[in-house]
Amino acid sequence: MTENKQTQLKYLSWFIGFFCLIELVNLISGRLLNQFSILPRDLSSLAFILSAPFLHANLHHFLSNIITLAVFAVLLLQYGNKHFIKVSILLILSTGILVWLFGRQAYHLGASGLVYGYFAYLVLAGWMQKRILLMIISVGVAFLYGGIIWGVLPSRPYISWESHLFGFISGLALAWLHRVK
Repeated sequence: MTENKQTQLKYLSWFIGFFCLIELVNLISGRLLNQFSILPRDLSSLAFILSAPFLHANLHHFLSNIITLAVFAVLLLQYGNKHFIKVSILLILSTGILVWLFGRQAYHLGASGLVYGYFAYLVLAGWMQKRILLMIISVGVAFLYGGIIWGVLPSRPYISWESHLFGFISGLALAWLHRVK
């Protein structure tokens, strides 16, 4: 394994491991950490845009996000380690701010905003970067995961479709901003 691949594996392990650690603590505490979720336009929850993506309503919610998140993280790491960190942080911030500003009055939590951000980024960025491997990743992600696009529409009252929508929009915007000129 090359040094770069080892570094990418280390980044992925830390990234997914952090999500798992937070989930374990949240599970053991009876979901006590979920109080650090986003409540739109509530100033006391503004800082929770940083914690909400790491919190989940239940184990099923966590598992439904973590697998896709891990796959997308591996693919995003193909853009480089620093790029992965930069895009991840910007997606968390932009999605969280948009949910805080425009989301409905409900608690918003979970990694799905990040999942949708990665999805949008991966689909568009490959074409913007004009590199064959990245274009192949774009096509593969669109083909294999394209059905998740319907999650940006309101469906069930307990699902934050706003996080999905704003994550998707943020991912597209970041892909556009990071394009090769």
